[in-house]
Amino acid sequence: MDTTSGACSVALYSGGQVCEQFVRAERDHTRRLLPMVDQVLADSGLSLSQLDALAVSRGPGSFTGLRIAISFTQGLAFAADKPVVPVSSLAALAAGARRSHPEWGDSPIVAMLDARMQQVYWGIYSAGAPHDSLLAEAVQDPDRVVQSLRESDLPQPAYGAGPGWHYPEFVDAPVAQCDMDTPIHAREIAELALPLWQNGAAVAAEELEPLYLRDEVTWQKRQKIRSK
Repeated sequence: MDTTSGACSVALYSGGQVCEQFVRAERDHTRRLLPMVDQVLADSGLSLSQLDALAVSRGPGSFTGLRIAISFTQGLAFAADKPVVPVSSLAALAAGARRSHPEWGDSPIVAMLDARMQQVYWGIYSAGAPHDSLLAEAVQDPDRVVQSLRESDLPQPAYGAGPGWHYPEFVDAPVAQCDMDTPIHAREIAELALPLWQNGAAVAAEELEPLYLRDEVTWQKRQKIRSK
């Protein structure tokens, strides 16, 4: 499941086949998720109890979207007594861009989401290691990202993907091409989750936590809660 950006999607992976429900929607994620889960289960001829595990975007992304996806997944996992595999939303974004652009080959993809406040969430993903960013996932100002890309020994050509690339500072970024319209799809969440689950990376529902990256925002919210 994924609700980390301007889309809502649910996918089911079984026997090498993926069944997905996807809609671009900035709102109503909570209302949409359960019918979408029911639909992919029905289309696949499976019940929730027959699944091995659940998978969800752990972030980074929209704070509200992350909380919706995490809490919804926890509810399903508790109800069905299933483990959960958290997957990087940036890794899923890069994997989706690679699927949409076969002409990019095995080149590294710089995945980027708008973090608001004139910052972006970003990471760099290779075809050989699609789960792990070549540089640590971060939230930074666009000009700092451009500096990091120029100072890195990133293999060329590299490509960009995601809505975070809209900032004007990225005009001179060292990427050959950029697709800002690439959304995150739950099918990539499912496909990336499979080897993680096989390698024991699943967690219990109560251990599932979102990855915000922007620690100071989380800290400020905690301070507000404590002051009440």
